[in-house]
Order: sequence, then C-alpha cells, then structure tokens
Amino acid sequence: MIEVYGHGGDVETAAVKYGRSPADFLDYSANINPLGPPPAVTRALTEGMHHILRYPDPGHRSLKHKLAAKLKLSEDQLLIGNGAAECMALIIQAFTPAAVGTIEPGFSEYRQLAAQYGSRTEYIYGNKELNYRAELSAIFELIDRVELLFIGQPNNPNGVQYARSELEAIAAHARDRDVKVVIDEAFIDFIPEHERETLTDSLDPYPNVIVIRSMTKFYAIPGLRLGYAVAQPDLISAMSSKQVTWSVNGLALLAGEACLMENSAYEEQTQACIKVERNRLMSELASLGFQVYPGVANYLLLETPEGWNAESLQEAMGKQGILIRNCAMYTGLGDKSVRIAVKGQQDNSRFLEVLRFILGEQ
Repeated sequence: MIEVYGHGGDVETAAVKYGRSPADFLDYSANINPLGPPPAVTRALTEGMHHILRYPDPGHRSLKHKLAAKLKLSEDQLLIGNGAAECMALIIQAFTPAAVGTIEPGFSEYRQLAAQYGSRTEYIYGNKELNYRAELSAIFELIDRVELLFIGQPNNPNGVQYARSELEAIAAHARDRDVKVVIDEAFIDFIPEHERETLTDSLDPYPNVIVIRSMTKFYAIPGLRLGYAVAQPDLISAMSSKQVTWSVNGLALLAGEACLMENSAYEEQTQACIKVERNRLMSELASLGFQVYPGVANYLLLETPEGWNAESLQEAMGKQGILIRNCAMYTGLGDKSVRIAVKGQQDNSRFLEVLRFILGEQ
C-alpha cells in the first residue's frame, strides 16, 4: 500500500517503493482534470511571478468579487480557503461539534479532521445495492446523534449524488435540530450543470448548510491548493475568524482569478471528455471481470476480478508505472475495492493495455 498519508497522488512514496522517478508514473490514484490547467492559468502565473515579492491579500478580495459574480452570490457568503480541506477544518474549529457524522465509505479527511480538533465521529454505512448511498431514514437517525454532518456530493470514492429533493430533506431535518450540514461538492464541476444536484443556488431556507467546493481538481492546480465555502454570512464570519492570515498564497489567488476568466469551452470540453471516457472505462473494465459502480464523477469505484485484491493489483500496476488507489482502508469497503481516475483517451488506452497484460488477457 502506498497511501501512507491516507490519500492518493503520493508519487514520492511510489517512487521510493518502485524505484522510479516521480515523473515517470501515470497516476490514476488522484482525480485531476486530464486536460491540465486552463491556458489562462499558465499565463497568469508566468506574468504574475513578481507577486511573490509581496504579501497576498488577506481578504482575498479580487478573487472573492469575481467568484461572487460567477455564482450570483454576495461576497459575504464566500470564504476562500487553502484547498477544500482548509475550509472543512475551519468549520470544525468554528463550531466545535462534540460529534461529527459521516456516511461510509466517504472521504477520510472528514474523520481525520474531526479527531484532530477533538470531535468524536458517528457514522452509518451506505447500501451497496444503492451504490453505497445511505437510506434517508438512516441519515435522519444519524443527524439526531450529531451536531455536524458531512455528505459528499458526488461522494468520494463511489462518485454518486443524492437527489436534490433528498438534500433538501436532509437539510431541513438537520435545521430543525440545529445541526449543521456540510455538503462537499469538490468534484461537482465535472458534472454538466443541468445534471448537478446542488443546494448552492438556494441556501436561504437552510441557514445550517455549508457547501464546500474545490478549484484544484477541476482546474488541475492541486499543487497550489484552492477551494471555497458557500454559506450564510454568519457562518462564513465564524469560519473566517479561525483562518490563519495569508493561508492562501498569492499565486493561488492569481490562478483562481484566471480560472474564472475561462469561457465555457474549457468546462464543456472537460465534461464531454470525462463522460465519454468514463463510459468507455466502465464497459472495458466490466468485460475484464471488474465490478464497476456507476458514478457520475471523474473517477470510478471498482472491485477486482477473481484472484485479485486491491493490494495485489496496486502492486502489479505500480511495477508497470501506473498508480491506482487502494480503497481497502475506507470504512465500509473490502480488500477488493480500488478507485481509478478517468483520464484522457491516450492515457486510458495505456492504462487498459497494461491492465490486460497484468490480468493475462494479452
């Protein structure tokens, strides 16, 4: 297992383990836009390098202004963070819940942050028959036991959404019990807008809801770290009061503004690529004996074919220079569970070629 820090994308650990340069790996363990950063981002960073000579704006005002315009929100409904993870940490620091609720399998950072800041975790399991979604009745019961609930939308690692009507019911049940709901939409930009199930555009009835989004995954800038939170102003103010000054660096702010300058072509091209290649991978992997869970994001949750488990497949692929995510460590999953990213056509062809070779199909 190469997830020594609990996440995918650790090419440094893989390089030591498999005796390769970090740059040599085709990384399917992290879910980043296969198109790479928008051209405007590269230009902004090149032309704005002189910004490292001065402190970044601690109020993130220019980016916040542009983001508010794009989302049709007021600026006091937004907090800019050093990745989505900082936003999540600020929520727990600001509201100090005694108990945090999670739906498993889910993003491991929810549990880790809860433990780091002194909250205990209560959890329920999603149903395998529902592609690891949880029943509403079980979510309501969980809400009754906690002060704050995390819900992935789409969820990581299975890539499924809850319907908007379900989100509304969850938010309302939590609101009536003074429980905060954090909806993690880190991967929602990979879904065409008309297919997204979100409350971001209608938070007024739900003063207890905080939506978290990431810019690092869709715009392929994970090394810069950039995310944001959307909520009512009082919640944003409480979170901001816990944020370390200059936690978001100046180059990340520049990159964020450049991302928002992109026209719809980049977004549409990304979403079209992901949809075509996801369907292709689902079909090919099923033919190779994998159980494929039909998510809607830029990654797929799989169960390995007969004779393989997550550890043995990760090891075999790693030796060939391809990294996959071993999901055996996820609560609620077993030792056959792996997650792979959805990349572009050429990379996916290479991935399938190596996989067939390893499985003895070639």
